[in-house]
Amino acid sequence: MFNDLSTKLEGVLKKIRGEGKITEKNIDESLREIRRVLFDADVNYKVVTSFLDEVKKKSLGQNVLLSISPGQLIVKIINDELVTLLGAEKADIKFSNDIPSIIMMVGLQGSGKTTFSAKLARYLKSKGRQPVLAACDIYRPAAIEQLKVLGKQIDVPVFSIDGEKDAVKISKEAINYCKQNARDTLLIDTAGRLSIDEEMMNEVKAIKDAVKPAEILFVVDSMTGQDAVNTAKNFNEKLNFDGVVLTKLDGDTRGGAALSIKAVVQKPIKFAGIGEKLDALEEFHPDRMAGRILGKGDIVSFVEKAQAEFDLSEAEKMEEKLSKNKFDFDDFLMYIKQIRKMGSLTSLLSMIPGAAKALQGKEIDEKVIVRIEAIIQSMTKEERSNPKILNGMRRRRIANGSGNQIQEVNKVIKQYEDMSKMMKGFNQNKAMGMMKKMKLPPNFMNQMKF
Repeated sequence: MFNDLSTKLEGVLKKIRGEGKITEKNIDESLREIRRVLFDADVNYKVVTSFLDEVKKKSLGQNVLLSISPGQLIVKIINDELVTLLGAEKADIKFSNDIPSIIMMVGLQGSGKTTFSAKLARYLKSKGRQPVLAACDIYRPAAIEQLKVLGKQIDVPVFSIDGEKDAVKISKEAINYCKQNARDTLLIDTAGRLSIDEEMMNEVKAIKDAVKPAEILFVVDSMTGQDAVNTAKNFNEKLNFDGVVLTKLDGDTRGGAALSIKAVVQKPIKFAGIGEKLDALEEFHPDRMAGRILGKGDIVSFVEKAQAEFDLSEAEKMEEKLSKNKFDFDDFLMYIKQIRKMGSLTSLLSMIPGAAKALQGKEIDEKVIVRIEAIIQSMTKEERSNPKILNGMRRRRIANGSGNQIQEVNKVIKQYEDMSKMMKGFNQNKAMGMMKKMKLPPNFMNQMKF
């Protein structure tokens, strides 16, 4: 996420931090470099100009000029202005007092509306709401079927009317369905086009007028850069939407859309899609996103994700085993599965300070966790509980059974042995306190070193 932008900005900021004395001249030189970086990232011209003007104005203040560490203070100013540019504060989704509360998704075809609708339904369900998905994309082939498949995966009902070509009627009937089935939230997936046209706009406006949604979310592919911003502007003029959803943010190395869209349309970014899976959705926190862009990571989101995904009952079982100084391959497999639930390695590493820079230009093998699982699952019950019996012949059988080379099996066994040593040396009081407070296993961060 934003790898190109982060790397280039980090180079400029490193020079600023090294300045012992700040003058208007070296500020101008630094801002010229930042300007070039932001233009390369496809950030809107007016947004760049306004951003740099604010940074310069605050950087030439007396507090900075008289500061012991003026370079550090300017970096903080850049961080603060970046947070403001991204929206200043997290914007929550709005709900009405009516039942159901209606959320409407709009955007061009291919932006990811249908997948996002399912992701949002899953997210709201996890927050205790009872969502229904309404299939109102009546033009795209298989769009309704796609939504039904996604709805089944997350166990959320999908309302549709076979053969119906009136999206407004489907929306109204979906409201009745919610009332009859005690569902408090209706998510409407509308149709898009390859480009903005009058027919599409008239249809989404008609749906808006008919159902009066509590929230209209504009869904856009972040990788389209300034095209995303221009499309957002046109949609907002017609619909006056409430918030923006940036999809495919995990593949966006430049960040032009993310840095421009709030300033141009004056509507907050509310969610970010960070992968294809239905759990790959994040609330958008401007301060945390600024930290990622500036290479500082996002440990808060990392810990929140861990807290949400790690099973407390499993952690308590592990606590008991640790007290008896036991740790076998079944335990190791449990940890691996818990990490896998947290999301892709790429998205997790983007939250860890310095990780993006360290991995610059290197491929992250997203299949590594699957490979480890396959190797452990190819072991017998006895081998998992007593790894000491894993001789050469057994290792060869495990390699063949899991479809791996014997070297990969040896690597997993070595990883297990290293973790086992850490577990045995871990202070039990610390383990108990940490697990109860955070629901995290001991030495959690060390598990990331695959």
